Amino acid sequence: MSKDTSTNTTLLRAIRLLEEIATADYSISAADLDKRLDIPKPTIHRLLKQLEDQQLITRDLDGRHLLPGPRLHRMAMGTLANESLKAPRRLLLERLAREVGETCNLSLLDGHELLYYDRVETNWPVRVQLTPGSRLPLHCTASGKLFLALMPPHRRRTLLSSLTLDTHTPYTLTSVSALEEHLAQIARDRLSTDNEEFIQGMVAIAVPIYDQVGHMQATLAIHAPRLRHSIDSLLEWAPLMRQVASELEETL
Repeated sequence: MSKDTSTNTTLLRAIRLLEEIATADYSISAADLDKRLDIPKPTIHRLLKQLEDQQLITRDLDGRHLLPGPRLHRMAMGTLANESLKAPRRLLLERLAREVGETCNLSLLDGHELLYYDRVETNWPVRVQLTPGSRLPLHCTASGKLFLALMPPHRRRTLLSSLTLDTHTPYTLTSVSALEEHLAQIARDRLSTDNEEFIQGMVAIAVPIYDQVGHMQATLAIHAPRLRHSIDSLLEWAPLMRQVASELEETL
């Protein structure tokens, strides 16, 4: 085998490993990769070591399971933030915000937090100021609860065991059992709400955005002051939100 061919094969195998780890529904192990891929076992272990050294992958708390690393995460976030790629998503958000007359946002799951990726503000004098890049708790936000509800159960249990369910308002769910019951309903509806659970006086509704193979990768949400909307009035926008979410899937 020539040097160029060998190098290309190694590169393609490394990319294949990264792809499997990044798109898995659960933390994946080297043994899982060995079963899934037609790559020699010694090569898998050698490449995984190199990828880990470069912070492209990392290990779960048990030391066996593999997750996307901080460097891969930064690359992914940089790609999403690219202005030329962001423009079509921005247009859809602006269209939705004009129609509903309230702030609309896109959010991503970032480890154990919710990351506000993009948002379009309204011109109301009373509004909630949460800028892109803000990191929010999962257990008391509409988008955060949607991520929790729709992730694999074992991953949710692991995440909830490590979260501190802080009280933000009198309506925040701080019991794991109560939260799990609420998440089960969210999973059935594929829709989540925040009824003054994060900020008193603010309500929100969120729907999922999926990738091409059906994995949830983002949320689309509307939030508004309680003085202008109730949860029930926001829910009237759910069909439109699902339509826009479907269009956003094409841009992501």
